Amino acid sequence: MRCFLLALVCALNAWAAEKPNVVFILVDDMGLGDASCFGGQVPTPHMDRLAGEGMQFRQFYVASPICSASRCGVLTGQFPARWRITSYLQTRAGNRECEQADFLDPQAPSLPRAFHEAGYATAHIGKWHLGGGRDVADAPQFAAYGYDLGLGTYESPEPAAALGLKTMPWETRREPQQVERHERTRWMVDEVLKFMQQHASGPFFVNLWLDDVHTPYRPVEGRDERGLPEKYRDVLVETDRQIGRLADALPRNTLLLLCGDNGPEPTLNRARTKGLRGMKWSLYEGGIRTPLIVRWPGVVPAGGVNESTVVSSVDFMPTLCSLAKITPPKAAQDGEDMSAALRGEKVLRQKPLFWEYGRKPGAAGKVKGGFPYPKEPDSKSPNVAIREGGWKLLVNADGTQTELYHLGRDPNETTNLAEAEKETAERLKKAALEWRAALP
Repeated sequence: MRCFLLALVCALNAWAAEKPNVVFILVDDMGLGDASCFGGQVPTPHMDRLAGEGMQFRQFYVASPICSASRCGVLTGQFPARWRITSYLQTRAGNRECEQADFLDPQAPSLPRAFHEAGYATAHIGKWHLGGGRDVADAPQFAAYGYDLGLGTYESPEPAAALGLKTMPWETRREPQQVERHERTRWMVDEVLKFMQQHASGPFFVNLWLDDVHTPYRPVEGRDERGLPEKYRDVLVETDRQIGRLADALPRNTLLLLCGDNGPEPTLNRARTKGLRGMKWSLYEGGIRTPLIVRWPGVVPAGGVNESTVVSSVDFMPTLCSLAKITPPKAAQDGEDMSAALRGEKVLRQKPLFWEYGRKPGAAGKVKGGFPYPKEPDSKSPNVAIREGGWKLLVNADGTQTELYHLGRDPNETTNLAEAEKETAERLKKAALEWRAALP
């Protein structure tokens, strides 16, 4: 009996050792050109170190140019329009006008649930924005998606008391905010460190979803009268510092991912998009391409830069499940297993990527909080897009405003080839509109 118990303990320890911890850092409104290792002008030494110890992916796409839909793609491994989330979740009236759900259906596939069912301790800390807050009081709790711990900001089913509740016209009271804006990133990292200590025997899965570098920029205590670029710089520097503090505390057997949830706003004259057209709220490249850094010592090659493999946030579900050797949900997946790319191989994407941003464009003007348009010239895009190989096509859901670009030759989307390449344009337009028509 003693030998059996000893063998069982050894087997369990070996199982735990094989299972990597997973820490997924999602940086709000982080542009492709924010981190200095991606060519940014603001020094980010801690992100640069992570990139040096892991890999950069320069052709990484999020599932939407706006927060709620982008996060839905991460969690489900599916295009967010499948779950009727195509803009940011807001008031019930605004969601109805934009033909949206009020929250992510807990029956949807869930990345944290897959890890939880495989024996991981799971936590969400930071911005959620997939239901709850405003006047949506019946959103599912974090446990419904597979989390053991949920500490959200105000737009969540369980706002952390330390972060307080944002005042809204329909609220009769306001909870005091114990952590000031300039200290929120530090507080979130502290909570991740506590969770890691509580589950030091592992394995654990943690989503750290920061709400910087989203505006408003509050880099220091008190009122700040400096100009926007300086405030942005200071907030990015502090975010980088806190990411470094967390990275220093991670066990070696930890798979760390860091990316943005959508493009930046403002772009600061395209500096934050590395010259790409578009921004947050836009399906042009600047709105849906962000940095992706992946580090896992001994598995992900150090110092790698992948310029060619097209990776999407909907790939995280099959990829992370594959790397952790756990079973993904049986539901249909829009993503692909890119674990070979994370190990340093050059991988050719097999399936096209699709996007839809917003429905019923008139709603933006009729309902306060309706889905917004970009505030910068030349960034307002059609609301449906497809990328297949080097080609990208954008078109409105009603079939108007067809735009075709070859990203290998024209990454800044300056020359519309829809007329010059009619056969390709018609084929991709048909695929995009058929995909859109099949959605709920």
